[in-house]
Amino acid sequence: MAQAKKSKTTTVKSKSTKTARKTVKAAAPAATVAQHRSGTKQALLIEMLSRETGATIADLVAASGWLPHTIRGAMAGALKKKLGLTITSEKVDGRGRVYRVQPS
Repeated sequence: MAQAKKSKTTTVKSKSTKTARKTVKAAAPAATVAQHRSGTKQALLIEMLSRETGATIADLVAASGWLPHTIRGAMAGALKKKLGLTITSEKVDGRGRVYRVQPS
């Protein structure tokens, strides 16, 4: 026999001796485009990746002071997933892999 999923409930005590149940729902993802603050390392990444020449991981590491795995994680998580930016990469002779943010 299959059981139906139940919503999470919490018990909230009010001024009276009775208790009330409150259903907790997960927040829906925001449909608006997130904006970045200026002067942050994330804004620095976006600015460097938005240039016509793009940026390599080495360029981003030198500018931000982060380690390479942190740069790659920020591009995949914060920029692509959370901000919804499209990041492309291509191999350029003499420079290696160059990353760019596609204009929207």
